[in-house]
Amino acid sequence: MIHYVLAIGIGLLLDRLIGDPPTWPHPVRWIGSLINRLKSRLNVPQHAFRNGFIMLAIVLVIVASTTIFAVMAAYSLHPVIGILAEALLIAAGLSQKSLKQAAEDVYAPLVQGDLALARNKLSWIVGRDTESLGESEITRGVVETVSENTSDGITAPMFWALLFGAPGLWIYKAVNTCDSMVGYRNEEFRDFGFASAKFDDVLNYVPSRVTGLLIVLFTRNDSGMPLKNRLSIWLRDARKHPSPNSGWLEAATAVQLGIELGGFNSYGGVRSIRAKMGEPLVKLEAKHIKSAISQMDIAAISFFALIAIGGILLEFA
Repeated sequence: MIHYVLAIGIGLLLDRLIGDPPTWPHPVRWIGSLINRLKSRLNVPQHAFRNGFIMLAIVLVIVASTTIFAVMAAYSLHPVIGILAEALLIAAGLSQKSLKQAAEDVYAPLVQGDLALARNKLSWIVGRDTESLGESEITRGVVETVSENTSDGITAPMFWALLFGAPGLWIYKAVNTCDSMVGYRNEEFRDFGFASAKFDDVLNYVPSRVTGLLIVLFTRNDSGMPLKNRLSIWLRDARKHPSPNSGWLEAATAVQLGIELGGFNSYGGVRSIRAKMGEPLVKLEAKHIKSAISQMDIAAISFFALIAIGGILLEFA
């Protein structure tokens, strides 16, 4: 367990400093290629539901066996080599720096008044239509994305790395990648993506709620409301989100910043109404993107501190 904590700490630091250089090979791309090959063969109407489980199982077996072998080989050489190998694998599975960069890529043209470029950059990180969005809606898209992915891209991977080391993190990332590629409720993937979507929900259940609570407890309170009121609103609004996990992050962000998230979105020209979360004490502005990034950083550090304490206590117990 101490080895896991050390590897997570080094991995978090490496991700914060280096991130994911676009020219470097990345395991998620390899997993994505595997999923594409499998779904083209297995997503057939008559067996889509069953084959969705089969695809997920194949991906997990390949990812788990590969990472377990790599980690065991490294530890067989020396414990320090094992820790460093796990740290590199963990760093590759975290996305703090890349998420921050994606948000700032929208923020920069937004504050310069270049809405066209801001909309274009936003379209790279959200699925909604962005062509006609104004400043507040562009900001909402970024804030919601940063908030939701604080768990998906940072704290949930750390959680599973604490329990099972780098293989645990990459099993989680494999499930998360499957969900992002096939876990849609549309005609093509409704049955085939069921297993990926539900397993992703299960793996994110604890990390999303813990991360949301840490945001409410430790990030800057711009709403002016006392903690009791903020916790009440957080608990009230978190369950409104169609995702069983994302609402716990977005509601926490909304209540801390004194803003309202949710509302109308458009996907391929089809309007969708998302439940509103938080109290609209102030209007959404570009500055709230920076606030969301700050929340993400604090949540990542506080979550690591929490799992480090928990890991050390478990080791001594």
